Order: sequence, then structure tokens, then C-alpha cells
Amino acid sequence: MRLARHGLPGRERPVAAGDDGVWRDISSLTHDITGAWLDGGPAHLRAALPGLPVVRGIERFGPPVAAIGKMVCVGLNYRDHAAETGADIPTEPILFLKTPDTVVGPDDDVFIPRRSVKTDWEVELAVVIGAEARYLASPAHARACVAGYAISNDVSEREFQLERGGQWDKGKNCETFNPLGPWLLTADEVGDPQSLGLRLWVNGTQRQDGSTRNMIFDVDFVVWYVSQFMVLRPGDVINTGTPHGVALGLPGTPYLRPGDVVEVEIDRLGRQRQQFRAA
Repeated sequence: MRLARHGLPGRERPVAAGDDGVWRDISSLTHDITGAWLDGGPAHLRAALPGLPVVRGIERFGPPVAAIGKMVCVGLNYRDHAAETGADIPTEPILFLKTPDTVVGPDDDVFIPRRSVKTDWEVELAVVIGAEARYLASPAHARACVAGYAISNDVSEREFQLERGGQWDKGKNCETFNPLGPWLLTADEVGDPQSLGLRLWVNGTQRQDGSTRNMIFDVDFVVWYVSQFMVLRPGDVINTGTPHGVALGLPGTPYLRPGDVVEVEIDRLGRQRQQFRAA
């Protein structure tokens, strides 16, 4: 199933689509797509879905999950991306956090921060947690904790991130720096998350074209690994890293400027389109 939220910001309603591709209003079963509902709710939805009201028009897709608890991000998780940035291949996953209030809808405007000169793009596979993961015994136990997958654009300001001292947080947590969606595709529909193509265009020019099979640490390993350091709860999101093709790794490629348009897609997870504006 595809799970999504549509409507004006802050007033989104939950919808779902099954094999027929028809969006249906599921607000009679849940007030929103929250972590608490993801822990068991989708299993009861499938049988009821055909009888729910059809949604005739999607006004706007919001982020597919409401009230995200935390966003855990994996840095340098593709060999080609590490190489293009001149970084060593990590021996363990590099983790950092983004605040949930960076999350916006997949087609919402993204604001370039004031004094920014190096705002960059990053297409990423987002893993949405559906069951608590605490000290998982092995990566083999990870898949049972995943509700589904979505597209994430881990927008980054490279000067803030790398040249202003401290950790990466200053370059990762600017306003609107994490478009998410348009929908969450449930894990049973995705199957193997290591066989998905990821692509990104800037003003119509393709900049990224990769595959999740090239991750250094795969999804199962990442979920297991994170669970050794923090509790993953339903509704938490993990950004799993980006393939090569970011502005940081392409000498002479301009960083994002007001008016630029970024389009992002991952196989079967839909497509995003953002216009970048001055904050």
C-alpha cells in the first residue's frame, strides 16, 4: 500500500492507495498517519480499504508521516559519494540527527538560508520505523521493524556543515531542509530495499543517478546499528545516505540559488519537485 497525507500544511488528512492505485480517505480509521498508528494500523487497513471513500483530487501531498519523533541520518554511505568528496570509506556508519521540523512536503518550497553560498542537494532513501527497535540482536531482525520507505531530499549547506566548526548540524538543520514523500510505500510492497534506483535533476539537468545496491551499509545493517545506540520508535525516520553527484563533489557545478528547481525520484516511491527560494 501507499500511505500519504494530503491537504494544506498543518491540515493534512490521511489517505491510502492499494493495488488499484485509487486514493481513499482513511480518516475514519485513524486521525493521522502517526508512529503509534504505523505500529499495527496498516495491517488492519488493507481489508477495509476498498470500502473507504475515494479521494477525487489530491490538493497537496504533505510529509507522509506526522509527528516524527527523530530523524537519524547516515553520512557517506555510498562509496562513490565518499570518493567524490575526498572522504575515507567509513568503517562504521557515520550518524547525525536532523530535527523533525526540517521536514516539509515533497513539492513544498525550500528556503536557501541567509548568507548561504553552498546549498546542496542529496536524494536519499528514507526508512520509516513501524515497530520499536532496541538493541536488535542482529541485522536479520531489522526488517520486521520497518513500516515502509519514502523519498528524502537531505538538503545541506556545505559551508555551514564543513567550514564553520563543530559538527554537521549547522548545515543540516536549516528551515525546510528535508522534503519527504510524496508517500510511504509499505515494506511488503518494496521487497528488497537494496534494488532501488535514485535520481535527481537540477533545472532539468540530471545530477544524481545511483542505486541502493551501492550502499556501504545496507538498510538492515543500518537499522540494527542505530538500535545499539538509541531506541528507534514507530514514526522515526532514517535517511540512509546519498549516491554521487552532489555539487560538493562536482567541481565547477553551481550550488543552488533562488529560482532553481530540484526534482527527485526513487523507483516506485514517487517523485518530488521543489522550487528554491531566498529565506
